[in-house]
Amino acid sequence: MAFLSLTAGAETQKRFTQKLPKPHPKYFVGSGRLTEIVEYATENETDMVIFDDELSPSQIKNIEKEFPNDIKILDRTNLILDIFAYRAQTAQAKAQVELAQLEYTLPRLTRMWTHLSRQKGGIGMRGPGESEIETDRRIIRNNISLLKKKLAKIDQQEITRRKQRGEKVRVALVGYTNVGKSTIMNLLSDSEILAENKLFATLDTTVRKIVIDRVPFLLSDTVGFIRKLPHNLVESFKSTLDEVREADILLHVIDISHNMFDHHLEVVTKTLNELGAQDKPILLVCNKLDLFREKLELFSDVSFEDNLQELNERFKNEQVQEVVFISAAQRKNMNEFRTKLVAMVKRAYEEVYPHLPNPYDYH
Repeated sequence: MAFLSLTAGAETQKRFTQKLPKPHPKYFVGSGRLTEIVEYATENETDMVIFDDELSPSQIKNIEKEFPNDIKILDRTNLILDIFAYRAQTAQAKAQVELAQLEYTLPRLTRMWTHLSRQKGGIGMRGPGESEIETDRRIIRNNISLLKKKLAKIDQQEITRRKQRGEKVRVALVGYTNVGKSTIMNLLSDSEILAENKLFATLDTTVRKIVIDRVPFLLSDTVGFIRKLPHNLVESFKSTLDEVREADILLHVIDISHNMFDHHLEVVTKTLNELGAQDKPILLVCNKLDLFREKLELFSDVSFEDNLQELNERFKNEQVQEVVFISAAQRKNMNEFRTKLVAMVKRAYEEVYPHLPNPYDYH
């Protein structure tokens, strides 16, 4: 959550947590904890308070009443949508993000017009706020309809484009956000896709033709996954995720140096299951090996080699098909990575395009 905030341009001052059997229906957190948050935010000139979950329209309304007007209240969904809006570059990505934003805003319109709805009310006396809400809802619904038509047209263009790629094996990079997918893409394709240490640096799918040891294939870089990714965004980015569905091979990249890489692995695996892509051949690419070694030297008595052996055995026990440990930034073990990838591509050619004579002998 702190990294999401940093990506959006905010600096984290303090973190509040609370254990509850279920979220408080009125404030999400308990009223006592909310009072603590209000006091801290007021005393420390905090600009914004962000909740690490999606808040209901009534919860946002109730929480905002407790804070001074100059303190902005955001939930996790709103924050992620803001980052996506900033990162979107192409017409498709912008339309996808705008659609998700409008679908998020629609049920939350009421709180924006409460100051007007109080002016008039009662049966037979519709207040101006009420009519303004209905007008805004109609505008938003019309915009949602137009954006869906626009995206449907773009989807058809993408389907046509994918058909024109010919009989080549497709490989898709997947993984949690900020694990190094774009860096790997740049190394394999000698291209210059934006790769930086921030979440969701890549929103638009990039496809490149790669040739390794005379074996050609298409490699695509996809949007990173994250826990509790807003449902509206998953729906809006379905066309982008089609690259994952239609791929013949998946390169599942994980940041082996991250404390929560197990959780990241679980989130991505769950998302692949939802997309119906779990049965594809998968090469698990354990990236950032250099940072993993540095971390072990500081915090562990177990040797680097023993740790790698233990991880390798663990992944095999979990029936992971293929595993490779690399550092894309330092270009370590890239030859082993390329060898395993080419072997998988050759097997895919034999299974997907058995009618082609020697399909991977590139000229």
